[in-house]
Amino acid sequence: QVQLVESGGGLVQAGGSLRLSCAASGRTFSSLLMAWFRQAPGKEREFVTAVSWSYGSTYYADSVKGRFTISGDSAKNTVYLQMNSLKPEDTAVYYCAAESGHVFTASMKLSNRWGYWGQGTQVTVSS
Repeated sequence: QVQLVESGGGLVQAGGSLRLSCAASGRTFSSLLMAWFRQAPGKEREFVTAVSWSYGSTYYADSVKGRFTISGDSAKNTVYLQMNSLKPEDTAVYYCAAESGHVFTASMKLSNRWGYWGQGTQVTVSS
């Protein structure tokens, strides 16, 4: 069983930055694929970014590429999402997700491929 706890959301003006954190427990950090998804009101949960620690590879949605960065600290079992140049359309509840494995495939951009979820943290970007 994996427990995920997010923190770091809040209100920021367009063009600003926020860093989200997701603390994982219950499994060895390096044995997990980890990701961030987001869900805006009235919309489906969408893939934002993911990381495979085993391969040292990161993956991003086109909408956030160049603005968002996923990283991690294995000593703290924590994954981060650094969000820069935020836009009002980035407003959503952001969720941390984890799944056993080492290989990220295109199908894992679907939320139903992930078995472990955090409670979510609200990010609001004002114009």
